[in-house]
Amino acid sequence: MLKRRFILGGILAVAMVPAMPRAVPARASAEQEILSAPEALRRVASGELILIDVRSEKEWRETGIPKGALAISIHDPRGKTGFLEKVRAAIGETTDKPVAMICAAGVRSDRTQKWLREAGYKPVMNVREGMMGRWRLLEPSQPGWLKRGLPTEPWNGG
Repeated sequence: MLKRRFILGGILAVAMVPAMPRAVPARASAEQEILSAPEALRRVASGELILIDVRSEKEWRETGIPKGALAISIHDPRGKTGFLEKVRAAIGETTDKPVAMICAAGVRSDRTQKWLREAGYKPVMNVREGMMGRWRLLEPSQPGWLKRGLPTEPWNGG
């Protein structure tokens, strides 16, 4: 129990209030590895990693896509099934290279990372800071691909 002091109408009161547990950021297992944007770029450039940008076409037009990334949107009209079919068409049923997902700030990349793992791809990683950066109370802030000045290329519309 934690003692909290309150001032009520000019009188100091002491209340026994249970301490709130502190949230601790979950650690990623090897399968749930999280990559920084610079590490993802390095690994894509060396041919060690397939990077998939899962954002929308509008976002790709506005900012371009990470250099070396495949543009496969999570926003497929057929949902998860359509998305996975496009991934299979682009990289095959299985791959000997790790795959990483990137979106704007980590939410969609996290979802598609899980989808690919469920479909049997391993390892699948997440560039959780995304293109725009990630600011969370209990995690270190991360600037994102664009604010880090990492290279992009125009989306070709295909």
